[in-house]
Amino acid sequence: MPRPPATAPTRSATHLVLIPSFNTGRLLAETVREARRHWDPVWVVIDGSTDETVEIAPLWALDDPGLRVLVLPANQGKGAAVLHGLRVAQASGYTHALTMDADGQHPAGLIPAFMQASAQRPDTMVLGRPVFDASAPLLRVRGRRISNGWTHLETLGAGVGDSLYGFRVYPVDALVAVMAGQRWMRRFDFDTEAVVRMVWRGIKPINIDAPVKYLSSAEGGVSHFRYGRDNLLLTWMHMRLMLEFVCRLPALMLRRLRRRPPFQA
Repeated sequence: MPRPPATAPTRSATHLVLIPSFNTGRLLAETVREARRHWDPVWVVIDGSTDETVEIAPLWALDDPGLRVLVLPANQGKGAAVLHGLRVAQASGYTHALTMDADGQHPAGLIPAFMQASAQRPDTMVLGRPVFDASAPLLRVRGRRISNGWTHLETLGAGVGDSLYGFRVYPVDALVAVMAGQRWMRRFDFDTEAVVRMVWRGIKPINIDAPVKYLSSAEGGVSHFRYGRDNLLLTWMHMRLMLEFVCRLPALMLRRLRRRPPFQA
């Protein structure tokens, strides 16, 4: 069971850590503990889990005022869980949220650096650019290159370092508005579609290198990614985005021309 950190973490009235979780078991406790070492507040959204976390996670918050646990009655998908947390955060006056996975892949130690970058440029989104080690499945590494290539095209090379790495800081109001405007981005398609649509909205990306660790099953690693199902979902997502991109292209080109510095001889 996570305990309040022995040393005071950085506290913020504007930026919070948001962790969606679905059946991540003991890894959730470790992730929350590490996040709380570095930041206050940390919020967890239990996305209809059927494991023990649905019962024990709310108890952690009783001992820790810097932790809040929201519980959804049924599994709705990562994007839906994030949106639920964002709406509650928005109503509570928070302006930015750092999302991170509950399974221990993301580096909690970099939370302060990402939050600082966001505070310095609150009009941007701060994206983690993954640095893989030997634990990364080769198929996953190669597959994300395809998604990144499509994202580069859909955003006219706006500078998105990686479209799938979910360790990132978003402006809350902008992301809620983007997600409220359409029915998608509720499951595994959330991370990629979020950055594309945020760029379309005029939100610039800032990229910061961050390690990613893939835990083996022996280490308790949990993955809900299904190659067939979720690759089909990503393919459908990019088809939709490309169709909309064609319609948006004139406006996107005009915006780019307006931002281009004047030519000097």
